[in-house]
Amino acid sequence: MLRRSTSWLNRAFPGSLLRLAVLLGLTGVLGACSSVPPAAVAELAPSGALRAAINFGNPILATRDSATGQASGVSVDLSRELAKRLGVPVELVTFPSAGQVVEAMKAGKVDIAFVAIDPVRGADISYSAAYVVIEGAYLVRNDSPIRSNAEVDRPGIRIAVGAGSAYDLYLKRELKFATLVRAPTSPAVVDFFVSQNLEVAAGVKQQLQADAKRVPGLRLLDGRFMVINQAIGTPRGREAGAQYLRAFVDEMKSSGFVAQALARHRIEGAAVAPP
Repeated sequence: MLRRSTSWLNRAFPGSLLRLAVLLGLTGVLGACSSVPPAAVAELAPSGALRAAINFGNPILATRDSATGQASGVSVDLSRELAKRLGVPVELVTFPSAGQVVEAMKAGKVDIAFVAIDPVRGADISYSAAYVVIEGAYLVRNDSPIRSNAEVDRPGIRIAVGAGSAYDLYLKRELKFATLVRAPTSPAVVDFFVSQNLEVAAGVKQQLQADAKRVPGLRLLDGRFMVINQAIGTPRGREAGAQYLRAFVDEMKSSGFVAQALARHRIEGAAVAPP
């Protein structure tokens, strides 16, 4: 196939070095596509493009440029790399919260999603292994009598969480006495916590740290109340696609791609998940 294609290269690109560069580029594309099982391509990009859900509710994974509106982050980099390997274009479908990402996947509007591994979501989503590990933390007012994570789960304590977030799902299972009060999205949690005069806010440690600097009179409790394993998910029933995602994530970790992406986007407080 490549031998027959050189005739048009000779006509279109008369310079030998330019012909060689184009031919090597085509070889790379064809090689990347040929290494992926056709069934995996069909399941991960059934529309002809990889529709990747990007969650702006977690700044560890993705952020939006305030000037251009463009998405960037670890999940964006992984989406583009996966699409390149599949040999299809990528379509970034953005959402303000993880809960909306999950609903979009259930509705068949996206093909992959970057979400925390959770047994409730696992009913509808097939996960890769985790690629990044992050921490969930609590935030309180400076004058709060609560000094440690162990003091949060008590009668009368109201905790602000993003609706449908990993923290919402986890705390709903784990809390025995405290009450969850849900904000529309995770980035809105601290403002919601303040406006509703609640006792505790829960979320990504990095987001809460930034909010504590932005809003006076707040402090984080030491440590973490949960570890969050972030993975790539695809709808259940797409087994060939899910199997390829697992191999893809393993390679992205072992090759240093994930670590480089975290460094490139200056992400602190997150670690590459172990093999």
